[in-house]
Amino acid sequence: MTEEVKGTAEVVETKAKTKAKKGRRVVTSGQVHIQATFNNTIVTITDKSGGALSASSAGANGFRGSKKGTAYAAQVAAEKALEIAKREHGLNSVDVYVNGIGLGRDSAIRAVSSVGIKIDSITDVTPIAHGGVRPKGERKP
Repeated sequence: MTEEVKGTAEVVETKAKTKAKKGRRVVTSGQVHIQATFNNTIVTITDKSGGALSASSAGANGFRGSKKGTAYAAQVAAEKALEIAKREHGLNSVDVYVNGIGLGRDSAIRAVSSVGIKIDSITDVTPIAHGGVRPKGERKP
């Protein structure tokens, strides 16, 4: 036999705390950092002080394996990152900083202008070794 407990069931309502939405920053001019390696191309859009607004890479856009290092993959990655920055932050002019020696260097820069964003300057910041450490091995006479 089952016993039935008669009484009032206590109903507890829990309200989810709603977080106040951050106001979207309006950034009219910023920087585009393009890191082009042989295996991938990473595009990051920042404001003038270096705070990231949006980022994308060839791998994040569905390219896998050796296709990530292609010029087309770099173009797609740049277009996606720039569209987000333009739509959400009102970006309309940029300084471009290119790092690396991959195939995506030029096509990512072309993608910036094709989206309709004005390029103020293009700077190559690829590190170049000069001098370096002493080579391994015995001293030559």
